[in-house]
Amino acid sequence: MINRQMTLSDTRRDHSPAVRLGHDAVSAVKLSQQLTADIDAWAETHQVTRSDAISQLLAIGLHASPPAPSAQTKPRDPLTIEQNAIRLIDQMLDPNLPADERERRIRRLVEGPAEFAGERIDLPKHLD
Repeated sequence: MINRQMTLSDTRRDHSPAVRLGHDAVSAVKLSQQLTADIDAWAETHQVTRSDAISQLLAIGLHASPPAPSAQTKPRDPLTIEQNAIRLIDQMLDPNLPADERERRIRRLVEGPAEFAGERIDLPKHLD
């Protein structure tokens, strides 16, 4: 179906609208109600139409620089990873536990069950 504003010469043989020189392309997008409301609020704040707001927001997003790498990179050192795990587990344990029981629970969680010791790739293999 051809839009009333378009003439037959404005469409291609496959009946899709042709992008005419000097004119911007029109694109339909599906937006959630919340996203539409957010765009409308942004448009009202910037005193532009919804169409212009979408164009401007897309341009801002496309030209934004990628986020800088975070200052805290994930540790790759096994010892550091283990120390972090111990610290986090210690924070989660009941502070009223006796020290020896706290240590036993931490070691059990960090080292894992003895049944899986042979499967761990971070431990040296024992030759039997």
